Amino acid sequence: MNYAGLEQELKAQPRTFLVTGAAGFIGSHLVERLLHLGQSVVGLDDFSTGHRTNVDAFVGDGYRFVEGDIRDPAACQRAVEGVEVVLHQAALGSVPRSIDNPQLTHAVNVDGFLNMLVAARDAGVTRFVYASSSSVYGDHPQLPKVEDEVGAVLSPYAASKKMNEIYADVFARCYGFATTGLRYFNVFGPRQDPNGPYAAVIPRWLACLKAGEACAIYGDGETSRDFCYVENAVQANLLSAFAPADGARVLNVAVGDRTTLTELHAALAKAAKARGAEPKEAVYQEFRDGDVRHSLADVSRAKAQVGFVPAVRIDEGIDHTVAAFWEQA
Repeated sequence: MNYAGLEQELKAQPRTFLVTGAAGFIGSHLVERLLHLGQSVVGLDDFSTGHRTNVDAFVGDGYRFVEGDIRDPAACQRAVEGVEVVLHQAALGSVPRSIDNPQLTHAVNVDGFLNMLVAARDAGVTRFVYASSSSVYGDHPQLPKVEDEVGAVLSPYAASKKMNEIYADVFARCYGFATTGLRYFNVFGPRQDPNGPYAAVIPRWLACLKAGEACAIYGDGETSRDFCYVENAVQANLLSAFAPADGARVLNVAVGDRTTLTELHAALAKAAKARGAEPKEAVYQEFRDGDVRHSLADVSRAKAQVGFVPAVRIDEGIDHTVAAFWEQA
């Protein structure tokens, strides 16, 4: 089924979804899209990294919010009551943060993930879609990345996401519980938090550009990523939720475009300058521990298995993101 067809089907036959991490970046976009399609939505978040404004914007008919921590099994059980599909986005992101605090990363991303799996299984949920990460490819040199070829993981964060995939596979084998792991490749877009030491590169640089400060590029600028606009991630979640059940599958979610950090900075600086900013030259710093040198996805499996076709390329996504960022107070 294509995405447009699925949206029409959902409007005609609404379902009940749980979105964990609903106050966060990707989670809030999922909530917004589902409510727009007339679905019943439960949101779960503890506001450790998400924001209340992302919840308050969607309070109303068809939306129930549960404040709770996925490390608490009881909170997971409350949230999943009456739910048909789980879209599990709650996690503690950032490679550097995981290196600074591996125990916390494990507690949220592994223990919390297992709590959600058990709660969803026990509640009779029909499909469990979860956020994995391109970081599981580790040091494997192949480009583009294909799902069956992974290397040694390079950070506690990557290890936690690999454990998610292992547990999902075990639940499919032991309990017949259908899961789909989405290996996100550098998702970006509106509502992505620019603040704090672990902020992602695009919102962090936009904050610098808007403030007239120089952006810091770690390494020589030739590090490359497959930047994926958030609308593509939303599409992948919904398609995966209603694709034919196939045990445990793992899919790349990206665009298939390779952009260096130097190229990314130039594109953001150009968009910022068009809005009155006066961009400064970037400052190059040392490479960061745990960072993968190059990342580029092969999305052919996602297309074949769930009908995923990236709808927004990086240039269009940057335009949307910069426009939204400049509108913020």
